[in-house]
Amino acid sequence: MKLAERTTRIASSPTMKVTATVDRLRRSGIAVIDFGAGEPDFSTPDPIKAAAHDALDHNFTRYTPVPGIADLRRAICERYKADYGVEYTDNEVIVTAGGKQALYNTALTLFGPGDEVITHAPYWPTLTEQIKLADATPVLARTHAEDGFAVRANTILAAVTPRTRAIIINSPCNPTGALVAEGELAAIADVAARQGIWIVVDLCYEKLIYDAVPHNLPKVLSETCRDLTVLCGSASKAYAMTGWRCGWQLGPAQAIAASSAIQSHSTSNVTSITQKAAVEAVHGPQGSVRVMLDEYRRRRDLLHGWITADSRLRCLKPAGAFYMFIDVSDALSIGGLRTSLDFADALLEEARVAVTPGEAFDAPGFIRISYATSTENLREGSGRLLEFVAKHAPQAATA
Repeated sequence: MKLAERTTRIASSPTMKVTATVDRLRRSGIAVIDFGAGEPDFSTPDPIKAAAHDALDHNFTRYTPVPGIADLRRAICERYKADYGVEYTDNEVIVTAGGKQALYNTALTLFGPGDEVITHAPYWPTLTEQIKLADATPVLARTHAEDGFAVRANTILAAVTPRTRAIIINSPCNPTGALVAEGELAAIADVAARQGIWIVVDLCYEKLIYDAVPHNLPKVLSETCRDLTVLCGSASKAYAMTGWRCGWQLGPAQAIAASSAIQSHSTSNVTSITQKAAVEAVHGPQGSVRVMLDEYRRRRDLLHGWITADSRLRCLKPAGAFYMFIDVSDALSIGGLRTSLDFADALLEEARVAVTPGEAFDAPGFIRISYATSTENLREGSGRLLEFVAKHAPQAATA
């Protein structure tokens, strides 16, 4: 079968593969503790669901404008003004089918053949695959565990060439949970402004930052290179709305208009009912977000304590998002396991615990655990993980 050439340049999502494997095992009657899913385990807050019910009751079930209903675009602009002090107008925002489509629209709008697009690694794999789908070339700027996986301006800027079209920043970062410091981003933005390089920021986890650290990325970019900035956000993580499929892009009107034209020939508008629910999410009270954040923080602290009881499992407390990124390289000599992919496969087979191997994020030697699950699952799953390591390497010392 002859397929389009672009299909040879991309791979299916490795994170979604873990979800599919867990689903298959569960349908076969096998109980699995799933640490792979990057999805809140909370229910969508009741006021958001009520807004969706109201939309149905009023038969709000038809097409809407491609970039989204005016109420939602206005609400998104108002949320960013309230949270970050930045000003956007309705024609500078488009509502998308999740944050992933916001990023894909951006890639197709800005990147093309011969372009290089810099992002930092470890990275969320969709970012590099979308760059390739846009016929551009991803360029990786490596971050390091010993530096807290911090995104450093000098590392990013060292990768800039005359072919650099854009820089993609993901903060809080999936999978590491690291944040980019405002000063580092400002240094990147200053060079981008002078050289005409786009900056794309994936803010999917922007509401899930644990400590009161400066992280006003939209403001930094608005003051330095607003006309070269695209912000991509999502209702999925902050409001437990993954299945509703609602995200957004904010950027210069011309870029947003181009994204709207692209979207008009792909998905058209986001589900009308979802849009009404999202108005309530971003415009309504934000207390539920704080409740979820507090619970994630509690789980993070518990899980970190349990995991680091074994000195062979090294990890930092993430500053944001809801993932623990664990260095298992000291345990990879066990039982003939050569890679973290082998480790993850054996852990699932023997202990029925699903994790995402570091290879998915260009970080061999690591595994990612999502703690967007119950405390009971975290306790049981981390216990099985510790037993798995101890079983295969009983001679290694533990803390």
